Amino acid sequence: MIDINLFAGGGGFAVGLQMAGFTPLQLYEKDAKACGTLRHNVISTAPTLKGSVSEKDVKEIDWGESRQELRLLAAGAPCQPFSLGGKHRASEDGRNLFPEVVRAVRELRPAAVVVENVRGLLREDFRDYYEYILRQLECPSIKPISDELWRSHDQRIRRHQCSVGYAPEYNVTWRLLNAADYGVPQNRFRVFIVATKYGLPQYSFSPPTHSRSALLRTQAAGEYWKRHSLRKKLTLSRNGHVPEEELFRSPWVTVRDAISHLPKPGDQESDAWMNHWLIPGAREYAGHSGSEMDWPSKTVKAGVHGVPGGENTVIDDGGKIRYFTFRELARLQSFPDRHFFAGARIHVTRQIGNAVPPELAKAVAEPLYKLLANHFAQQIIGGSYGPTLTRI
Repeated sequence: MIDINLFAGGGGFAVGLQMAGFTPLQLYEKDAKACGTLRHNVISTAPTLKGSVSEKDVKEIDWGESRQELRLLAAGAPCQPFSLGGKHRASEDGRNLFPEVVRAVRELRPAAVVVENVRGLLREDFRDYYEYILRQLECPSIKPISDELWRSHDQRIRRHQCSVGYAPEYNVTWRLLNAADYGVPQNRFRVFIVATKYGLPQYSFSPPTHSRSALLRTQAAGEYWKRHSLRKKLTLSRNGHVPEEELFRSPWVTVRDAISHLPKPGDQESDAWMNHWLIPGAREYAGHSGSEMDWPSKTVKAGVHGVPGGENTVIDDGGKIRYFTFRELARLQSFPDRHFFAGARIHVTRQIGNAVPPELAKAVAEPLYKLLANHFAQQIIGGSYGPTLTRI
């Protein structure tokens, strides 16, 4: 059985999937610079990835050529059509590749599917299209007719779902998650959709492991400042009742927690260790201030319209603003330090900013890996792989 990661980018989703147990991976990515990063981290003397890299546009892949059973299809589809900072064109945006994700599901019939995207996908303006995506994943065999508008296709799916004796092909669930709640030193909200083939046990998301309340509590008690050998600072007051389930969570991881033990950055790229060099010219703009050292960072950005000014910056202890180094940004995304990013500044910014934080991907994928491993082990013991491995 094989595992596939579409739109692999700089490898964040893939690293997290591998940490959860899905390995080796077949990685598909059309951007040449991102493929350079993936290949480097596969063949490195200290690899962070295990698998193969295919530099291909998913629109041009004939999935019918595959003869292997697929365990997992993971896809971080391009987010620009639904991003709060984008053009908000959704299905009308040529970069919307959700149809390609569903086509791959239809033709490959994986045991499980994991899709990640921005929280803008949940906006009221996009709600109908988002629900259409969920319905397609529930019964992908109802394929669109040539040149059929998506609303017409959606109506056919709905009629099918209302038919007598209907049973879903996949059980679909989704959740909006904040990476900071899973130990990533960054406030980053992302939508995850998980679909498991009908007949498999029901998937459940892992509960959060970290919390804002716990961080405020350790800062107020002085533990946080003592750990960093700093004089105790005034902290935000904790408002309202703290839910009982948060009492046993770890504190959110802060910028200081993430980057304080890195070596001194190089003055220029040629002197840098693993993408760790100072980038000049940081400026603060209205509504785009830097991240604070003693709080999870703001969302790391990809700089789609150029290197982001005011974003991807930090306010140091002296009150000055500077750009995070790329290694610092990689840590804020929870990449391992040995994961190297290839390409010029703008390419690396995009690879890191567009990445799924590996620790968040791991948190989503780990219970899914256990679910699949247990199910297939039982099938083997029973002497049959059962209907869940049969393409329909």
